[in-house]
Amino acid sequence: MLLEFSTANFRSFRDRVTLSFVASSDDWLEDDNVAISGAFRVVKAAAIYGPNAGGKSNLLFALQTMRNFVLNSSKDSQKDEKIPVTPFRLDTQTENAPSLFEVVFALKGARYRYGFEADAQLVRNEWLFVQRDSTRDTTLFTREGDQIKPGPDFREGKGLEERTRPNALFLSVVAQFNGAIAGELLTWFNQFRYITGIRDGNYLMVTSNMLRDVRFSGQVLDLVRQADFGIEQILSRDVPADKLRASLSPDLPEAVREQFLKRPPFEMKTLHRKFSGEQSLEELVEFDLARDESAGTAKFVGFMGPFLHTLSTGSILVVDELEARLHPHLTKALVRLFNSSANRQNAQIIFATHDVGLLDASSIRRDQLWFVEKTDRGASTLYPLTDFSVRKEGKFQREYLLGQFGAVPRVGDFRETLLHGER
Repeated sequence: MLLEFSTANFRSFRDRVTLSFVASSDDWLEDDNVAISGAFRVVKAAAIYGPNAGGKSNLLFALQTMRNFVLNSSKDSQKDEKIPVTPFRLDTQTENAPSLFEVVFALKGARYRYGFEADAQLVRNEWLFVQRDSTRDTTLFTREGDQIKPGPDFREGKGLEERTRPNALFLSVVAQFNGAIAGELLTWFNQFRYITGIRDGNYLMVTSNMLRDVRFSGQVLDLVRQADFGIEQILSRDVPADKLRASLSPDLPEAVREQFLKRPPFEMKTLHRKFSGEQSLEELVEFDLARDESAGTAKFVGFMGPFLHTLSTGSILVVDELEARLHPHLTKALVRLFNSSANRQNAQIIFATHDVGLLDASSIRRDQLWFVEKTDRGASTLYPLTDFSVRKEGKFQREYLLGQFGAVPRVGDFRETLLHGER
């Protein structure tokens, strides 16, 4: 379970910010919204609100950047690659400084704290601590520049210090050499899934595979039916390679054509009931999901794969622009999948949204609501609703729109531009 994520000097975040999943002592909606495992008590969902360009996407992308670097930095293909970090560029003190990433998470009853600082050329610092049955952290390893010091409880890292490139993470290298602890931690990082609501076509492959799996096909169909799209059935079919090739425009560059052909070919069909006047017929009419259904329907179907996979494995889903092209009732239903007893594996979701309908005290706790906004110097800040004196059953939506929590755009009067012209 994710307990905390911190970043600093990354994109619009200049100073260190921390997103926490640790639940407060509040018992509001505890049965549905809080997961308890041993000594750990965490919320199952975190919503991030803020104005456009406030930093919501940058925060989620920081988590995705950390995940990808941990999983890939030790690969030979990365030996000549720059580290994919972008420092805060609006301050001379940070533009050449390293970016920071740190996670705190619970795994098999232990609490791990892992992080690193890196610029585009090299890893400056790296650390890993664990807490087991005590109140003090045990050092597994530390790294300062090219000096890596494995602790006595991290023998699997001994001898691998010299094998670690300046632009690779020591944790990743140890996992590559079958280190037990490092391998478990990389497996934890690998469980993250990052999706976005504005480029959702790629997730249809996950849903397509689930439709062919008897463990999930019924759940996908039932959820699509409950979404009220008028869909009676949904199917996934293979497309022969020659048919796929013939469907591509001859004007496509060869490189683009080959990329299309590398994708596992499939097509998704939806079936709708046909009527004769007021009479319902037994006949079902086949629609193509991509061509005949609305963009919102296609997005919802695409989301089913990642959502059900996350819930079934107890992993973590990161979603940017959750509400894009979806009705507010649908976004609320998707979040409720996590904030409910249906989330039996204690999966977690982090999402950025503008949907104020989710600011409903009857379904979300104060410690699940976070806000981002920028300072006058262009730096993003992050803070929770619990920083404010609000009642647990308060009118979050109204108070947010009134600007009482900040994180709303200060919009000028657009009409003035047209009424008075150029000034």
